[in-house]
Amino acid sequence: MTTLEVASHYLDEARRQFRGYKRLAEGAIAQLNDGELFAVLDPESNSVAVLVKHMAGNMRSRFTDFLTSDGEKPDRHRDQEFELNSATTRADVMRWWEEGWARVFTAVDALKPEDVMRTVTIRGEAHTVLQALNRQVAHYAQHVGQIVFLAKHFRSDEWKSLSIPRGKSEEYKQKPPAERKPGAQ
Repeated sequence: MTTLEVASHYLDEARRQFRGYKRLAEGAIAQLNDGELFAVLDPESNSVAVLVKHMAGNMRSRFTDFLTSDGEKPDRHRDQEFELNSATTRADVMRWWEEGWARVFTAVDALKPEDVMRTVTIRGEAHTVLQALNRQVAHYAQHVGQIVFLAKHFRSDEWKSLSIPRGKSEEYKQKPPAERKPGAQ
């Protein structure tokens, strides 16, 4: 396998992971009512809405002109990503979410295998495209995990599993691979 073939597989995998994390978070967010979307566990915690706003701000900054400008844009005000006002609605949150992911997918889908070892900067620090994408996959995975945790906490016994439901692992393993759909019972 050539280096370009490996790079092509890497980009496919990065795209798959980004799409998977988006889908996972959306499955959790869809289960929340508006109060839960904006609820915090304590004064130092973030709500799901704040996590979405932060992720969207990060996505805009990192993936706008991904190959040609620093990933920390001068007009980003990161601290404001952790603040909401009382007029913020679910529609606002979901618009931020979709706009952020659109930037990710526009940038990542445009990448070619020969771009994987190019250098980009984030806060003035050089990264290969591979490193920058790995950094973002890990960052978004962390926040998606927080979103899922909060949604599961708030929904409690009304939570609908996004993977193999508790107590259903053996049943899942018995199904032919074509019939295995995590989250489906």
